[in-house]
This record gives sequence, C-alpha cells and structure tokens, in this order.
Amino acid sequence: MAGLPPEKLTFAFDPRLKEALSHVQKPGRYTGGEPGSVYKEKEKMDVRFAFCFPDTYEVGMSFLGEKILYELLNQHENWWCERAFMPWLDMKAEMERLGLPLYALESKDPLTAFDAVGFTLQYELSYTNILAMLDLAGIPLYAADRDERWPLIVAGGPCTCNAEPLAAFFDVIQLGEGERQLPSICAAIEQGKKEGISKQELLLRLAGIPGVYIPAFYDVSYEEDGRVRAITPNQPGVPAVVTKAIIQNMNDFAPPTNFVVPMVGAIQDRASIEVLRGCVRGCRFCQAGFLYRPMRQRDAGLLDKAARDLCANTGYEELSLSSLSTSDHSQLEELLDDLNSWAPQEHVSLSLPSLRMDNFSESLIEKTTRVRKSGLTFAAEAGTQRLRDVINKNVTWDEIEKTCRIAFEAGYTSVKLYFMMGLPTETMADIEGIAETAQKVVDLYYHTQNHAKGKGVQVTVSCACFVPKPHTPFQFVPMDTAETLAAKQKHLLESVRSRKIKVNYHDSKTSFLEGVFAKGDRRLAPALVEAYRRGCCFDGWEECFRYDTWMQTFADLGIDPHFYCNRAIGLDEVTPWSHMDYGITHEYLVREYKKALAAQTTPPCNRACSGCGANRLLGGPCFDYSADLV
Repeated sequence: MAGLPPEKLTFAFDPRLKEALSHVQKPGRYTGGEPGSVYKEKEKMDVRFAFCFPDTYEVGMSFLGEKILYELLNQHENWWCERAFMPWLDMKAEMERLGLPLYALESKDPLTAFDAVGFTLQYELSYTNILAMLDLAGIPLYAADRDERWPLIVAGGPCTCNAEPLAAFFDVIQLGEGERQLPSICAAIEQGKKEGISKQELLLRLAGIPGVYIPAFYDVSYEEDGRVRAITPNQPGVPAVVTKAIIQNMNDFAPPTNFVVPMVGAIQDRASIEVLRGCVRGCRFCQAGFLYRPMRQRDAGLLDKAARDLCANTGYEELSLSSLSTSDHSQLEELLDDLNSWAPQEHVSLSLPSLRMDNFSESLIEKTTRVRKSGLTFAAEAGTQRLRDVINKNVTWDEIEKTCRIAFEAGYTSVKLYFMMGLPTETMADIEGIAETAQKVVDLYYHTQNHAKGKGVQVTVSCACFVPKPHTPFQFVPMDTAETLAAKQKHLLESVRSRKIKVNYHDSKTSFLEGVFAKGDRRLAPALVEAYRRGCCFDGWEECFRYDTWMQTFADLGIDPHFYCNRAIGLDEVTPWSHMDYGITHEYLVREYKKALAAQTTPPCNRACSGCGANRLLGGPCFDYSADLV
C-alpha cells in the first residue's frame, strides 16, 4: 500500500488538542498513530477523503467495512483516506470548550480540509451523532447551506436503503456496495477539481454512477393523510429509481490484508475476513439478508491466503470468518482445513460468528476449537414452530436439540439463544414458547450422557424487540406498541422458572425510535436537528438515551412518530424508499408477506429459486442448481 511512515512526515499538533487530551479518559481514542495507519504527503494528494464512523473509536474500529474501504482508497498513490470517529462525551465537551474542530486521526487536519467527508450509516440511533460530528467540524448541517467551499458530504452503509430522514444533510448517498462506488466518486472529484467545475455539475456527474443517489435531485409530495404521494426527479437524466451497486464476483475484490490495529481495545479486536456476502436463508425479518442479495462467496484458496497475510501483518491471534451466514459457504470444511494447516502453529484461534443450527456439526466444533473455545450463540428467533415458519426461520426443535447435544457432548456448559418478540402474528403462547425452549435445552444438558461432569448448565436468553424494516416482507406491518412489548417482556420473565435460565431483553423505547427513523421520511429532518440541539446524541447508548426529550421534540414540531412506526403500510402504498431498488421486487415482498400470514415457508435460495428478482443484478442465475451447493 502506498504511504510513508509517520516519522517521515510532520503534522502540526494543535496545542488545544494536547490540552483536551490531558482532561479526558482514554486519550488513545484521539491520537492516531496506530500500527497499520497510512500516512501520505498531503501536498501531493489530488483527493482527500475522511471516513467518519458516527460512534466511539472502539465501536468504529470493529467495523470491517471501514477497513475494506481504507485499504482500497489508499492503494491510489494520489488519494488519502483518513479516519474520524465520534468523540465520547468528555472529549466532545473539551472540543467545544476549546473551539477545537473535529479532525482526522492521521493528519490531525480538520474535516473542512477534505474534499469529501463520508459517513457510514450502520444504525438508525447514530443519526444525531452524524449531526454532532458535522457541528464539531464547523460544517453546516443542511446540504442546501453548503456551497463549493465545503467538503462533499457522502453517506454509505445499510441504512441508506431509506436515508430519507437524513436526505437534507447529505450531498451524496450510496446505495449498495462501496467498493464499486467510492473509487468512482473519488475519481469524479479528482477530475472535477482539475476542470474547475461547479458543485452542481459534479453532483450531476456523480448521479450517473450506478447506485449513487443525490437527494437534492428528487422532490417528494405527500397526501393529505401524511402518506407519500410521489417521488420525482427534478433534473434531466436522473433515474426515477436508483438501483444499488453490486460486486458480481467477490473474488475480484480480495479481503484487506492490513488492518489498523487499535491502541485502545476495539469491541471486536481481532482479524476478520469476509467469506461471503449476502444470505440464502430468506428470513423475513432480516433486512441485511435482503439488502445484500444475492449471496456471493469467495474461493477458499483466496480466503486462506488473505487470512494468513492478515494475521502475519497485524499480529492478531484470533481470526473471525465473517458473513451473515458463514456456515452456508459451500467450501467451509475445505477452508477450515486450509486454515488449520497453519493457524494452530501460529496460536491463531478460529471463530465462526454466524453459525446455523441446521448445519452445525461435530466437525465444525473440532475444527474451530483447536486453539481455544469461544462461546456458542444460536439464533432460534421464535419460541414456537408456527412462529418460526411465519418468519421463515426454517429451524425445527429437532435441529435445535441436535445442535445443543453436540455442543454439550463437546464440553460446552453454556449456550446463548437469541429470540425476538413483537413478531407478526405473535401471541402470548409464542412468548411462553421462548421459556419452554430454554427449559428444554436445560433438560437436554442433564440428559446428555457425555456432558461435563460436576458442572451446571447456563442458558442465556437474549430477546430483542422486533423492528419492521424497509425492503423486507415485514415492512408492511406495524411495530408492537411499547405497552404490548412491556406486557410480553413481563410474561416472558414470569414463564421462566429455572435459575439456570438468564433472560436479557432490550429497551422497547430505543427500539421504537429505531423504528421511527427506519421507516421515516424527509419530514423528520427538523426533529433530528432539534433533538440534537436539545442534547440528544449517542442515542444507542443506554446512559445517554433521552426518550422524553425525543417525545417532547416530536410534540413541539407537530410530528406523530407513531405514524411511521405503529401504522400498517398498504401493500400498494408509495413508501419513502420506493425509489430505491435493492434488486428485490415489490411483488416478491408482497408474496412473502402473504405467505408469512399463512405460516408458509420458502426454501433457501441455493436449494430453489423463489424469483425475488436479485438475479438480474448478476445477469443470470444466482446459483447453478445442478451443482451440490446445499
């Protein structure tokens, strides 16, 4: 990778920064200089890009997407991608007190010195942090208030599938996979700078890049009852519907082999390689499973080499095989054999964070525990078979039993089970089913002959509140009210009668706000700004979340948040995201929604094509159904 060692370069270290660092906890979050950081001579750069993660350093440094794009952009000798994160409350206060603008970790230059400032939208409750970062940088919040003097403000990530609540703040929004778009965007910026074109002309050029959405080039009208009437382009040549960008062959983009190794421990501080993208399962609640269709995998040989190089370059002793459903990789056993030919000697442990109950095996345990054991977590999602069929989980009790028995016979004494509550058609009997499933797992442990002797079992039930999301078959359903979710949580606790079962559940208030912005429209922008002005930020952090402030803000601005979150969407209704095409047809989503109400399942994509429409993004079938891909 192009770059210079930091000792070869000199950057001005603002004395205000030195003062701020002396007053905050974990100053290592803000200093940069970590192993793997890329440093360049900024005077020789044609494009400078600031990659911003709207949460703390520890959270952002766990994000694989940043590592991928950081390496990809910095491979260009005349481009420099740097990093910025949302400062924690103590540093934010110091920066405001001292008038210290938000800066990039590598050069320490303020964000205003960059050609483009890009944010990744991973989670709806990070939206006020985006405003806080722009504000700390001294950049006007609204795109309409920024002329050629200001950096281009760019968004990417999964939440761009409906970024309409943020549309007023961004110049450019990327739908789909950044490896395809971001280099093209940077190339257009470079060319535009050389030609001296206006911002408007640059945006028109960017609108021609596949998957690039320019919010200012679209007008939205509304019905009297508040629903969206129409979304129409207001510039010639701009597509009425923006189709996501996609990598057709993942082998064309090898995983990054150099990571910035954090000096302050990241939440997921390990080497990670993405083995596949997308998912074949079709779980009807899972937004990521639909956004990243179709499933595409990397070859085992490519992954093995990348993993070996990454561990050698970073010194990590844990390697995660990352994806939405790693155990669906058709060459997984071969890949694990390749990795185990060198990983144990290097004291590198392997972890598979996305295991499926229906293809879990003794072989997988044996091949992933040669160095050390990690915890086992399985997503049952629902407590009864009827409800698992509704959500198309395609997991039976027999498979749950088989999986847990294998784990117990291998010496595991604890299992974590993920569930959701508030799913469509759910009843209190389904809530009781969560407790009954956990109890059956406890009983299974003691009925397993080869379980660890002299040790008890611990089953942890983690229960999230279901939030209906755009581009899924459940986008049409209303979210359960806070009162209903509270009643279900209480009933779950009352249904658990064993001390060997621990129950954790999410706060329905944060889930409610997540739902509002997941299905919201452009009229929510003033609420975001006002809530931020009233002190809301780090909304995803329990100690910072101000539910009452949010509700008062909505009330003061005359916005009904329940309109977005607790209202059923008509099957033929124009949605705020109707002009965003992720490859899944509307007809397919309606068909799957109706099958869900009838508790009918759909097979995984690699077993039979269900005609979702994503194959047109590849120009042909997603799978060779004559091959053994199951």
